[in-house]
Amino acid sequence: MKHPFFSLPTAADRRDRWSWHLGRILGIPTRIHASFALVLVWIGISTWSAAHSSVAVALGLGFALAVFACVLLHEFGHALVARRFGIETRRITLLPIGGVAELEREPSDPRAELWIAVAGPAVNLGIAATLALVGFALGSFASGGLLALVLSGLVWANLMLGLFNLVPAFPMDGGRVLRALASKRVGPVRATQIAAKLGRYLAVGFGVWGLFGGQPVLVLVAAFVWFAAGRELKRVRNRPAPPAGNRVIYVWRG
Repeated sequence: MKHPFFSLPTAADRRDRWSWHLGRILGIPTRIHASFALVLVWIGISTWSAAHSSVAVALGLGFALAVFACVLLHEFGHALVARRFGIETRRITLLPIGGVAELEREPSDPRAELWIAVAGPAVNLGIAATLALVGFALGSFASGGLLALVLSGLVWANLMLGLFNLVPAFPMDGGRVLRALASKRVGPVRATQIAAKLGRYLAVGFGVWGLFGGQPVLVLVAAFVWFAAGRELKRVRNRPAPPAGNRVIYVWRG
């Protein structure tokens, strides 16, 4: 079934008043959670404190929005590949810590999970490669200036998004890749245990780095990774067989 590229949000989409509804993109309700405003406020205040320039604040906010647009494209990578496997996406939400694609059901085939997981980081790595080629073709990197700064910043941001999400630990996409590859050999529960344990090791590392390095954002990331890894493990252990005809919403954090 073909979907229009863009349509306005429906009344059902607008029921969540804690989000800004961008509309339906390729048939998928797309929204930004209200807490995202805190990120913009923090960027605005920190940039003003460092530069005391409204132009710098505008550039900082614009760059942040560009990065989150790349996060949104990452989530659409997951959603569109999932659609190829017959799995629709209920909605996509941008949060301060990244994006969430809510699939209507969990991939039953490890091969499907593998391709859906890889799609998001592949989008970011593709964006990084494209922007790098544009920068070199235009000679921006050699000449320097604002355009070179923005392009190089977006290249590095997308490289970090792509490579970080490929870390083989839950809740990153790499953890799902690991589970998909290991499921046939050790079963989905044991494969999830391995990926979740790696995720918690990663969380401890982030937490220590954040505490001793004066990076409170890393502490928040560590807490998110720790609890998300544990929640995925608990979900798999306690997963009942879904009733016939019912759809179980599957949250894909990417």
